[in-house]
Amino acid sequence: MEFHVIAEDVLARARAAAGADEEHELTTAPGVPLRCCLRRAGAEAVVLFRYRPGAGRGPYAEVGPVYAHAERCAGPEVADGELPLFTAPRVLRAYTAEGRIHDGVLSGPGSGRVDLAALLADPAVARVQVRSATHGCFLFEVTGSAVRA
Repeated sequence: MEFHVIAEDVLARARAAAGADEEHELTTAPGVPLRCCLRRAGAEAVVLFRYRPGAGRGPYAEVGPVYAHAERCAGPEVADGELPLFTAPRVLRAYTAEGRIHDGVLSGPGSGRVDLAALLADPAVARVQVRSATHGCFLFEVTGSAVRA
């Protein structure tokens, strides 16, 4: 499985606009999930901005709030076998290559890897979005197959 964070060019634009308009807020928010490195924020500065994940297109395109470090970071450091930001239930939303929602499941911290592998094993699924179960916010995308899990 491969974990995909928000692209660096998108993050750079959000960081550059932080505090300059109402859509890019510079703040501190300890504990929020960071979409640049897939960990929770400490006391450091973060930027809150609107983001549209690439998987959903047409009527499935959604825009929602996300947090990232206010300064460029090293990106995710995900240990083999680890699922980042999977300490609470998550919605796993599977998309086709055409950007249509294909399937979805509510997954708990102990079953995330199995649930992701099952969704990715379906040949119709191109990628899976991992989202907050309580707020629905986009966290990250996953691609791969059950064979590589």
